[in-house]
Amino acid sequence: MKQYKNISHCLLLLMVFALGACTKMDDYKKKYEPNGAISYPGKLDSVQVFSGRNRVLLMGLFTSDPKIVKYKVYWNSKQDSIETPVTRTNGVDTAKLFIPNLPEGVMTFEIRTYDNGGNISIPVTLAGNVYGSLYQSSLINRGVAKAELQADGSALINWADVNADDGVLSMQIKYTDVANKLHDTLIVSQATGQSTSLPSYKAGASISYRTAFKPNKTAIDIFYTDYQDQSVKAEVTSIYLSNTGPFTRATPGGRWGVLAAPWITNAAAKNKDGRTNGGFSADEGGVINWETWDNSPVVDGIVYQPTSAALPAGTYQVSFSYYSEVQANSTVYCVAAAGGAGLPVLANLTSSLGYASMYNGAAIGKTSPSAKETKTFEFVLTSPQVVSIGFLGNVVGSGNPGSYFQVTKLRLFRN
Repeated sequence: MKQYKNISHCLLLLMVFALGACTKMDDYKKKYEPNGAISYPGKLDSVQVFSGRNRVLLMGLFTSDPKIVKYKVYWNSKQDSIETPVTRTNGVDTAKLFIPNLPEGVMTFEIRTYDNGGNISIPVTLAGNVYGSLYQSSLINRGVAKAELQADGSALINWADVNADDGVLSMQIKYTDVANKLHDTLIVSQATGQSTSLPSYKAGASISYRTAFKPNKTAIDIFYTDYQDQSVKAEVTSIYLSNTGPFTRATPGGRWGVLAAPWITNAAAKNKDGRTNGGFSADEGGVINWETWDNSPVVDGIVYQPTSAALPAGTYQVSFSYYSEVQANSTVYCVAAAGGAGLPVLANLTSSLGYASMYNGAAIGKTSPSAKETKTFEFVLTSPQVVSIGFLGNVVGSGNPGSYFQVTKLRLFRN
């Protein structure tokens, strides 16, 4: 009986302590939660930030809590913010917000939702990249490895390879066809091994192109380089030159002769048949040829032809194919000179538009007879003009055949 009374007294004391604790807790709630327990609205789910030009696109989902009436986005250490009202439906709703006028760089955003009771959700924080003038200034047009006119009249553009992560999206090309129709073509970029064919390209006209970039795969804005001109290499030999190989002679005869028009041969180039012939031989179907036989040298010999019309301003390339075996004191050049009056003498070579040496006397004795070689050189015209193109120089040496060179082909290209 005594043990029972002790247990009853303990239970009574526990009840008194419990009632006291509840009273204190109720007092705490009344002090710090005067409106009842704190309620947190549902936060914005699946939030993403998409990069743009001095802006971002923020997207997320409202998957619960129909009481949400708005959300607020903070950035710049909460010094800037945008508040957006929300009208909930019975399903999942999407938040889509463009934030403009942002500085370039990495930005951190904090998103909170609000319900109709004024309660605030826990924050959702995430960062995103903003692109602007610094990124724009770093962009350069995709390189062109080669641009050439094809036999079918198209222009073939071989693009320089790029890194797949460089953000190159496309190339936009403007060009004129043979009917003077302007084309504006968009080419989707491939990182490596990409070529583009422009049908019916008008030879001599330049193309203009720019490159589009996306800073990253999910960016909302595209950045463009400035347009730049790109020349297309085209052979224009048949337009401005003739009798360019195999070469023809002015009159029939034996092995030696004089080049047929429009070629012009000076007296010094005629070192055969009593100096009545020279500059041409019937070898290989007809070549430009100076050969010293029985000590018949050519000194300041010149053969040339003027272009049939003024060449437009631009960059040109002269190409010639030849065989040679010349002594060390022989020097021959392929030359382009301004005007239609001919080539300068060897002493004034540097006054020409451009030239390439067939042999420069760098070695003593003769060069070894070799396979046909091809050399090229460029010249630039800043204004339209007629140009004289041909060969000049000195060929010396005795014996059989002594020194010689044979030009088999001459070509003119516009870059």
